[in-house]
Order: sequence, then structure tokens, then C-alpha cells
Amino acid sequence: MAAVWQWREEQAKDLWREVRGHLAAARLVALPTETFYALAAHPFKEEALARLFALKGRAPDKPVLLLVSGLDMVRLLVRDIPEEGYELMARFWPGPLTLIFPAKPGLSRWLTGGTDGVGLRQPLQEVTLRLIAALGHPVTGTSANRAGQPPMTGAAEVAQAFGDDLALILDAGPCPGGLPSTIVDVGANPPRLVRAGAVAVADLLKTIPDLVEER
Repeated sequence: MAAVWQWREEQAKDLWREVRGHLAAARLVALPTETFYALAAHPFKEEALARLFALKGRAPDKPVLLLVSGLDMVRLLVRDIPEEGYELMARFWPGPLTLIFPAKPGLSRWLTGGTDGVGLRQPLQEVTLRLIAALGHPVTGTSANRAGQPPMTGAAEVAQAFGDDLALILDAGPCPGGLPSTIVDVGANPPRLVRAGAVAVADLLKTIPDLVEER
């Protein structure tokens, strides 16, 4: 059964160390975000990614987004950052906006779904954002749910559904839920709305008026 780690500021460094060890060993952890709980795997370990997809029952051609701590981590993962990408990051990050960038060569097909793009988001949830910065590498941010099932907002709910398959669940209070992150492909020209969500399309259009909305 996964250990449920109750967040305490004085134990922050112990938490960073614990999570780092689990991810390095290709184990999975659950982290809160500004929307739902996420299942976090080390993105550069194929064993961990295969375990993640098997746990969710996710089709291998469906990419998973990565949670990053900021621009420096983005640059480690993407081939280039279009101007619209900089504008959207400045306006909406940290927050529930996933941006698809042109991926650097060599990223796992589990992450890209066999495309030339990779989805990234800087989470608004403070503890998870600090954790990713302390790790020094991104983590997967796919929602904590089985394929086709609703995502989860509470640590106890995650433990009941996934407890035997996770190494650690971080409980920093319930997630707000609501709409999932909005997804925009900034590698497309012009940028393309992939999924409407928590960031309103009207607000996106104020920043990038040429955004293409798919019907």
C-alpha cells in the first residue's frame, strides 16, 4: 500500500528526498495539482512510463503531459519556443494551461505519442511546483484515474484506487477539481486550441488573437 505523506513544511527536504528515490527507481507517486491529482513518473525512464500506461490502461499512442518548474526546464525538453509560447507562459503560468511545443529529439514515444510535440505545464499547486524544482527534472502529470474514468481530487480516493501500485501519495489538501487544463498547440502555425478547459478561450484570445479553435 502506498505511503500517504501528509504535507508539513518542516519535512519538505525529507519529502523531496523520498520522492526523488522513488522516481529514480521507476516507481510511481501521486501529486496534487491545481485541478486534479496527477500520477507522476520519471519521464526519462522507460520502465516507469510503461508502468504508468499499464496502470491507467492508457493507449500507447496517447501522449502524456509533463509538469515543469519553469522556463529553464522547458528549454531542456523542447526544440524551440515560438513567440506565442513565451506570451502564453508569461500570462498563464503557473496555472492550468498545457502548451504543446516542438519536442527535442530523443524524448520517449510514451511522452509524445509518436508525434513531434510534447505537452508541458507549470503547476499552480505550490508544494508540487517546489517539489519539481527540487527534483531538477520534470514529472508526468497525467490525471489520477483509469482510462475512461473521472479524475480524482483527494488523497484517500487515490489511495483506494491505486494504493497497491503507488509508492507515495502526497496529501497537501484536496485538489479543487473543476475543468481540466486547457491545451494549446503552440507548435502549430497559427497556434491551435486542442482542448478547452480551465483557462477560458476568451482570455487566450486576448493574448494570441490568431488562435485557431477546432470545431
